Amino acid sequence: MREPAHDRQGPLRKVAKMTMLQKRSASVVSCPVVFGRELFGLLAWLPLLAITGALAQIPSGISTEPPPTPAQITRTPNAPLRLNLPTLFVVGDSTARNQADLGWGDHLAPYFDTTRINVANRAIAGRSSRSYIREGAWDNVLAEMKPGDYLLLQMGHNDSGDLDGPKPRGSLKGLGDETKDVTLLNGQVETVHTYGWYMRKYIADTRARQATPLLLSLTIRNIWQNGPDGKPHIERDMGYDAELRELAANEHVPYIDMAAFEADELEGLGPTKTALLFPKDHTHTSPEGAELATQCVVRALREAHSPLAAYLAPDASSKDTGRNATPSALDKGANTKMER
Repeated sequence: MREPAHDRQGPLRKVAKMTMLQKRSASVVSCPVVFGRELFGLLAWLPLLAITGALAQIPSGISTEPPPTPAQITRTPNAPLRLNLPTLFVVGDSTARNQADLGWGDHLAPYFDTTRINVANRAIAGRSSRSYIREGAWDNVLAEMKPGDYLLLQMGHNDSGDLDGPKPRGSLKGLGDETKDVTLLNGQVETVHTYGWYMRKYIADTRARQATPLLLSLTIRNIWQNGPDGKPHIERDMGYDAELRELAANEHVPYIDMAAFEADELEGLGPTKTALLFPKDHTHTSPEGAELATQCVVRALREAHSPLAAYLAPDASSKDTGRNATPSALDKGANTKMER
């Protein structure tokens, strides 16, 4: 039986419910200010009012620094793999695997027919294309990988980090073969390569295992700016889209553009409702936000005529909110009981 969290309109219906709660909270704080217990009650609501106002703010600039890595306390454990089946490996960062249910990769398996394919989320929070390899995580994936498997690769959110220092995870910009030697805190000298070099290594290593690599666009960040039309528009590219497309073309790898679908969905919601899906910062989502991102990954796989589309569960389309989930549909579901 499929989990209720994947019910049609699930994540968007929850956004509507949270929005209704915000409206009710705003009506409470709009009452006249009086003394005594009424004043105390008003003060108790002020933090919620401040949060409500913050949700609607549109950032004036774009931060290039990755946000802090969330603490990994309740991460979903790896499920055992059935060796007689092909395996889809997800390799990425905290947007794909965070604490339980907070990364889109944790929501992916129910969209596939797992009697025919394994879905193995091997993403690690805080990693970049460089640090995932340097720390040995990629070698661990290669040890599991066999002919006929698939790699869904999504890296970039942390590649703009520092080259050295306490969190040495940044890569050099570009797709070339430039290098730079850096000295780590433990005294080790590491040769840092470009983003493109690391991504090509993932592709080459996967093909050496007779498996199929696929490049995935990066999840959308909750960053908005006013466009020429005077309306707020969400950021659609944090600076890696052109490089990923060029890599895909040069290496003859399928490019799965989930970001285009996710940006359309979030822009349809608007800044305030989108903020409910990003309770921590502009990068990390709630479980509902992760579910929405997963649906966009599945839709992009199907749209790109990916070989993975053949392994989707028969009812995968019914779980996809699609572009029919308009703000009006959210309002209709506002009184529906929230599901976990």
